[in-house]
Amino acid sequence: MADLRSSFAGIASPNPFWLASAPPTDKAYNVVRAFRAGWGGVVWKTLGEDPPIVNVSSRYGGVSYNGVRMAGFNNIELITDRPLQVNLDEIRQVKRDWPDRAVVVSLMVPCTEESWQRILARVEETGCDGVELNFGCPHGMSERNMGAAVGQVPDYVEMVTRWCKQHTRMPVIVKLTPNVTNILASAEAARRGGADAVSLINTVQSIVSVDLDLMAPNPVVDGQGTHGGYCGPAVKPIALRMVADIARDSPGLPISGIGGISTWRDAAEFIALGAGNVQVCTAAMHHGFRIVDDMIDGLVNWMDAKGYAATTQFQGRAVRNYVHWSDLNLNYRTVARIDQDLCIRCGLCHVGCEDTSHQAIAALRIDGQRRYEVIDADCVGCNLCALACPVDGCITMVRQDVGVPALTWDRHPNNPMRKEAAE
Repeated sequence: MADLRSSFAGIASPNPFWLASAPPTDKAYNVVRAFRAGWGGVVWKTLGEDPPIVNVSSRYGGVSYNGVRMAGFNNIELITDRPLQVNLDEIRQVKRDWPDRAVVVSLMVPCTEESWQRILARVEETGCDGVELNFGCPHGMSERNMGAAVGQVPDYVEMVTRWCKQHTRMPVIVKLTPNVTNILASAEAARRGGADAVSLINTVQSIVSVDLDLMAPNPVVDGQGTHGGYCGPAVKPIALRMVADIARDSPGLPISGIGGISTWRDAAEFIALGAGNVQVCTAAMHHGFRIVDDMIDGLVNWMDAKGYAATTQFQGRAVRNYVHWSDLNLNYRTVARIDQDLCIRCGLCHVGCEDTSHQAIAALRIDGQRRYEVIDADCVGCNLCALACPVDGCITMVRQDVGVPALTWDRHPNNPMRKEAAE
């Protein structure tokens, strides 16, 4: 059986599944329930300086899609609204009671060295395993010059990270905001500051919907709303891209993957793109802590089937195949094939191709029956028909360029840069 034991930034845990800093990790009661359910670690909900934060009601909004509730999840909640000492006492006790689990503490304080030094000293006394610097919160705290207000400025990321490395012996993980143009600038700033690892993504600035009766963004607070942080399955593609960018272009920097992880397969994809472990929030809020059973069993079964004894054996293996567009083979060609035995004659492939693509699927009548056939000469292999088809395996993409030499844009005769080089 595959061994899921994990070591991330020097922090050991029995498996790579951690709960992200969020409502599920707000207090000892939740964290203990999570550990009993089998989670390998937690990042305690972000602590700040006293006096405690004041939160609003209501706090959450959601996006349902095609019958799936909370496909996207929005929150306008701030960091913990519990007294700092209460949190610290609970962290100390939880770590004593669960020494084999990872307990990392998320932090956010005003952007002064003295503030960070004060809270780090108090957190270190709890015996926790490390700290995560919250440079990502996109609402409420950023208006107070914390959270994303720090994470969006690489110089600030580097400065605060360096302060923290100077004032604690604990591993320092820097949580990055996705609300930037170039995630690499933030990651490299964290590296320059001495970060032991980065975690990403934090939530994406969003308005999930508008109440058209109250004419206010959801969630509504006394007739008004504001932008919040977007997470859940809908943000997974954004998170995967940013994790992969760092793994490819900033090699050697440990990454904790966050963003829309709901299944073992999601976790495996993040690890394949370079993550050393993963953090989960929305899926736990939607389905409860027991979902980690499915995640653990699914990952172990898949690893056993593939012959991977540990996650490190496939960690980052997809990064080498994550290339820039100019490195793709322009001579690679596929065409669609329709399995007529599986086809249910719905016509979605034809309609999509005819109206919006390349008119490469003919609609025929044969013996009074509808039939859809691919016109090879017009098919560009775009995959639209295969994606739209409701029957798995009915439409496949078949390779046509066997024996044709690969050709990238860098070497293509139409590339003006190549022509300039030749001249």
